[in-house]
Amino acid sequence: MPATTLTERLFDDSDTAPIDPCSLFEEWFAAAQESEPNDPHAMALASVDADGLPDVRMVLLNQRDARGFCFFTNFESDKGRELLAHPKAAFVMHWKTLRRQIRVRGPVEVVADKEADAYFATRARVSQIGAHASKQSRPLANRYTLLERVETLKKSFGEDEPVNRPAYWSGFRVIPQAMEFWKDGANRLHDRVRFTRALPDGAWTRQRLYP
Repeated sequence: MPATTLTERLFDDSDTAPIDPCSLFEEWFAAAQESEPNDPHAMALASVDADGLPDVRMVLLNQRDARGFCFFTNFESDKGRELLAHPKAAFVMHWKTLRRQIRVRGPVEVVADKEADAYFATRARVSQIGAHASKQSRPLANRYTLLERVETLKKSFGEDEPVNRPAYWSGFRVIPQAMEFWKDGANRLHDRVRFTRALPDGAWTRQRLYP
């Protein structure tokens, strides 16, 4: 019986027809949205500091399209400064309920202002104010100081006035050059397939890997 899903095709070694990894990502992500109890769009994002020492933290995948995978943040945070200085990143999304993960690596670009504005406008008002209140990654004396800043900003913006996007708050797009799909197997004989391309608009090649 012929394979009916991209996932079935992916792990069928006799199927050598091209598979778009971004379409495959959508198939896996849709399954994760059905099965994961919390934050199926959470991803561990890695960057490097000025000394080449890796940093990793959980962020949320906020948008995605044919160009790449986007998340939004304070550009004055550690990750913001690191990615502006060294615009390359990797992330992994692991879904325990599915026993699957996807790894992505590639260069990073800053999203257009209109994209950042549009996404910021979708955030809850208190989250918008929080973006103004938080001096992300910098020392904080105590939680009360942060909450006090939020309350002060609530009063300054008023109840009906729109909250503008701070100039230092925007988004990054990870442009995938490598995407690896991993599926748990019995006795640690897992399935791994890696897709790579040389250019952002180049053709993908895929290779099964030893687990």
